[in-house]
Amino acid sequence: MNAPDKAVSSGLIGQSVKRREDARFLTGRGQYTDDIVLPRQTYAYFLRSPYAHARIKSIDTAAAKAAPGVLDVYTGEHFRTIGGLPCGWLINSLDGSPMKEPKHPILADGKVRHVGDQLALVVAESYAEAKAAAALIEVDYEELSPVVDAAAAKGAPSSVHDEAPDNVCYTWGCGDKAATDAVFAGAPHITRLEFRNNRLIPNAIEPRAANASYNPADESWTLYVANQNPHVERLLMCAFVLGIPEHKVRVVAPDVGGGFGSKIFLYAEETALTWASKQLGRPIKWTAERSESFLADAHGRDHATVAELACDRDGRFLGMRVHTTANLGAYLSTFASSVPTILYATLLAGQYTTPKIYAEVTGVFTNTAPVDAYRGAGRPEATYVVERLVETAAHELGLDPAEIRRRNFIKSFPYATPVGLTYDTGDYEATLREVIELADVAGFAARKAVSESKGLKRGIGYSTYIEACGLAPSNIAGALGARAGLFEAGEVRVHPTGKVTIFTGSHSHGQGHETTFAQVVADRLGIPIDDVDIQHGDTGKVLFGMGTYGSRSLSVGGTAIVKAVDKVIAKGKKIAAHLLEAADGDIEFEGGQFKVAGTDKSLPFASIALTAYVPHNYPLDKLEPGLNENAFYDPTNFTYPAGSYVCEVEVDPLTGVVRVDRFSAVDDFGNIVNPMIVEGQVQGGIAQGIGQALLEHGIYDKDSGQLLTGSYMDYAMPRADDLPSFQIKTSKGTPCTHNPLGVKGCGEAGAIGSPPAVINAICNALGVKDVPMPASPHAVWSVLQTQSKA
Repeated sequence: MNAPDKAVSSGLIGQSVKRREDARFLTGRGQYTDDIVLPRQTYAYFLRSPYAHARIKSIDTAAAKAAPGVLDVYTGEHFRTIGGLPCGWLINSLDGSPMKEPKHPILADGKVRHVGDQLALVVAESYAEAKAAAALIEVDYEELSPVVDAAAAKGAPSSVHDEAPDNVCYTWGCGDKAATDAVFAGAPHITRLEFRNNRLIPNAIEPRAANASYNPADESWTLYVANQNPHVERLLMCAFVLGIPEHKVRVVAPDVGGGFGSKIFLYAEETALTWASKQLGRPIKWTAERSESFLADAHGRDHATVAELACDRDGRFLGMRVHTTANLGAYLSTFASSVPTILYATLLAGQYTTPKIYAEVTGVFTNTAPVDAYRGAGRPEATYVVERLVETAAHELGLDPAEIRRRNFIKSFPYATPVGLTYDTGDYEATLREVIELADVAGFAARKAVSESKGLKRGIGYSTYIEACGLAPSNIAGALGARAGLFEAGEVRVHPTGKVTIFTGSHSHGQGHETTFAQVVADRLGIPIDDVDIQHGDTGKVLFGMGTYGSRSLSVGGTAIVKAVDKVIAKGKKIAAHLLEAADGDIEFEGGQFKVAGTDKSLPFASIALTAYVPHNYPLDKLEPGLNENAFYDPTNFTYPAGSYVCEVEVDPLTGVVRVDRFSAVDDFGNIVNPMIVEGQVQGGIAQGIGQALLEHGIYDKDSGQLLTGSYMDYAMPRADDLPSFQIKTSKGTPCTHNPLGVKGCGEAGAIGSPPAVINAICNALGVKDVPMPASPHAVWSVLQTQSKA
């Protein structure tokens, strides 16, 4: 897609403006947390447990403390009086009881609960010295039996936490169980599937990192950290863990090399460093090794599900019943409790008019790394349930997969689903129609014949998805258990020369905010895009904001900025009215000019800005000097992007190797600000979705609890030759009805819609009901052998 080198100020919305931030990234001028070296810098290393489950009988740190360069060594006993890491969402069980919330210690104390659990912090003059000293720490463990499988965790002989002897954190439900059961009792056809949504290990190009510094002069801290929401990081750390005044802590998230959700959370490492920096009186830096990231970053997915779809003989949906056991890992991470509940079950309606739905989710503790939000966060899991059921039902009933979807699409909006959401707008028939054309479904039979002539099996699979983005509103989320607000903040600072600086609570770590936000502001103010600067990621500069996750940045953060810009324009009209000797109501603002309606009298935006700061002929008795405004925005509803995907695969029956040959996607994201950036987001999401469908799987040994996929030798991520050339299109779209930009989120869509499309295509190729994810060559070959024996 061609992009202009430099966009002018008119008509910026909808243009593929090149990403302004890429110049510094491509030339190595980005500044990441590990690039920051402070005066008197020290370095940290965390000793981690080699056992999945063990009691800590003793820790001897004497030799480590005496090692060259070591400044101090800290263990769990140093943090006993300090709070544990908090969980940000309270889930109540079906009986009304609150979820079990065992303490998540900063450093393990008394027990380790997963391989990689941190139990000692060594600080030294260099990283090499800290790492060498950690090897001298002697720990006496009493090894215990681990539980790693979600399906086997409930009632397992070994308990991860004393507070949850049966390993159950909660059993939660959504929908009308009695009415749904009644529908199933009389349904002419029931499709039933039992499957696993495989565990994924996030692999951002930049590992987690932190650098904490304490200033005794004013008793304040500065924490540089690779994080997606610095204000939330500060709030949770100060208020719930360390008990230090929030205004005494500045959190800075500079350039961040990707997150995918894994950098939303408050982790133990940066919390320990912040605390220890005061004890030492020197800054402490830690950057994770890739092996640490595999062990200690929060993982994603890991559901065991039994799902059923009730239909009439014509394929019209009557009800859906879902029972899921969700692996929460060893501890409750920041948003862990909400992902398999609020963000999962409420999306089980998909794009369809299923009258009755009931979902029941059991969250269990296991001796594995904590599981939390990962690109899509609950929405991919829900879409996989729905779209695997729908495709399977179509084949069982002898219906075309596209036709069964058409028969059940929601066609009238707004539409209240039986699982608690109200979709404001959509056109699902349009995206399905467009993707069928884009994918050349009509030519599939000919392509299949060519594949068969080569001894290969070809299959086609469909998937439609709907996503809830921009989690909102705060009062409803609060009633559902959220322990934080879900608004966003924006500040517009107009300088005397007419240049503009935007401060946003949203955080950019690959999304292109420095470009898209600047497009929105420049378009609205009618000024060159180069006159707009975007600032984010620093609690010392930015109003309190909730950061970036859940595809919320443009719809929530962008709207906050627009509201602040509108305040600037409103004040500018008053200044212009005075200068042009007109009434306030007669001033119009268009194309960067304040005009008197019906005349040729006008003043440019820059003149109004200068007057605001040089008020020689300015009504100071009516208006304050300056042209700065801020705004908070709390949405009244989610945004609901939706789309349709078609995947074609070739399968080699001799080896089980699957090749994705064609992948087509049509998405409805409402209004589009920058098509090029949207396309990039969709491509990245599909790549991750194909990775889950075919390659990626975090596997723990069931007997020892060891992570068997702890490096790139064993954890397979997609490479360029695993992916086809995607055919991606955004439909004309149905603009969101409740934000002024009419935008919907786009960052997670590809990862949500693609896994079921791939698996549906493989099932179609093989003529089987189910293939497990990931559909590795061995898994596919095994299915073929079972089919052959049958």
